[in-house]
Amino acid sequence: MTGRPESVDFHFDVMCPYAYQTSRWIREVRDQTGLVVNWRFFSLEEINRKEGKKHPWERDWSYGWSMMRIGALLRRRSMADVEAWYQRAGRALHVEGHKPHDPAVARHLLAELGFDPALVDQAIADPSTGDEVLADHNRVVAADGYGVPTLFFPDGQCLFGPVLVDPPTGEAAVRLWDAVVAWTEFPHLYELQRPKTPADAQLIAETFRPYLEARDWVSINRGEVVGFGD
Repeated sequence: MTGRPESVDFHFDVMCPYAYQTSRWIREVRDQTGLVVNWRFFSLEEINRKEGKKHPWERDWSYGWSMMRIGALLRRRSMADVEAWYQRAGRALHVEGHKPHDPAVARHLLAELGFDPALVDQAIADPSTGDEVLADHNRVVAADGYGVPTLFFPDGQCLFGPVLVDPPTGEAAVRLWDAVVAWTEFPHLYELQRPKTPADAQLIAETFRPYLEARDWVSINRGEVVGFGD
């Protein structure tokens, strides 16, 4: 890939605090460059499901899965609508410490956005919304992806990340985007990772404090329960 791409597919799960921070950055890049962001889904509940446990679509209500089904219904109307839902639900969970994964709170947030609160029940009653979430999820799995944020570029390349807690803005956001795009010039560059210091762990814990207090689940990464600096 040469030059900046015109679009990118951004796979997210509302439950993920890192994906939410990175989504703030990609929106800044969009505002600075005109990049088209296509919002796609990925299920942490499914990828981290233990053998013998129900799939998220087998439950009447699953936290991240059901929020994304609301998003799927909104995405049929426009990318702007699903983006508005993701950003409002994400801010509620990751900044304000509320519970958008509670159906009553989800209805309230939809009303706040000017959407019909009944969209919650419509999304859950329509099995095809789950089909759309699963199709997006399976796309990442087929690329050997395992989490979010995951980016797909127009030429088919797939990258996990960038993983952020303090997303840059302005020119700095664009510089990071150019660095990410430059990665795609090297198809056999698989991994570059910064070890987290104790100070980093403390910053992550402080940044994610609202999320940690609002979540009704434990965080799992590749089958292992993970903490955030506590």
